[in-house]
Amino acid sequence: MDSFFIRPETPDDISAIFEVNFQAFAHYDEANLVNTLRDSNIFNPELSLVAVCGDRIIGHIMFPPVTIESPQASIPAVALAPLVVHPDYQCLGVGSALVEEGLNACRSFGHRIVIVVGHPGYYPRYGFRPARAHGIVAPFVVADDVFMVLGLVPGALDGIQGTVKYPDAFDAIVGIRTTNGEKINLLS
Repeated sequence: MDSFFIRPETPDDISAIFEVNFQAFAHYDEANLVNTLRDSNIFNPELSLVAVCGDRIIGHIMFPPVTIESPQASIPAVALAPLVVHPDYQCLGVGSALVEEGLNACRSFGHRIVIVVGHPGYYPRYGFRPARAHGIVAPFVVADDVFMVLGLVPGALDGIQGTVKYPDAFDAIVGIRTTNGEKINLLS
C-alpha cells in the first residue's frame, strides 16, 4: 500500500466520505448519520478526520459531542462514531491511525471523555474500558463490554456517573433504541 496521511475533512470530501461509509458498511445508515451530524450546529470539522492515500479517501472518523447526564450535572464528552476504513484498506493500520490521531485532536480541543460502542477486542488497545465499571451507562440495551469509555486526561472519569445522551441525529438516522424497546444499531 502507498503511504497515507490524516487530515480534517473539507467540503470537497463530503461525497467521498459518504462513499467510503457505504462501501464499508454496505448500507447508508452511517453515511446518512455523518451527513446529518455535519449539517447540525454541533459539527466540528476538526474532529471529523479522513485518511487519504494518493487522492483517494480511504477512511474516516468522527467525534460528535455527547453528554453524560446525572441528576447533579450534565458532563460534556464526545462519541467515537463512526470509524470506517474502505474494505480494500482494512487491516493495514488505517483505522488505528485514525483513532490515535482523532484522540489527539480531541485532547487538543480540551475534551476529557470519549464514549464508544464498539468491538471489545479492538478499542481496549487505546485505553477504552467498559463504561458501566465507571458508573456510565448507555441509553439503550447493549452488552457492558461493547459500551466503553476513555478518560483523555488523568482523573477525567473521577466522580462521573450517569447516562450518555447522544445527539438526536443518532436516533433519527441510525435508530439507536433506548431501553423502551426501540431499534438499536452498533456503529463501530
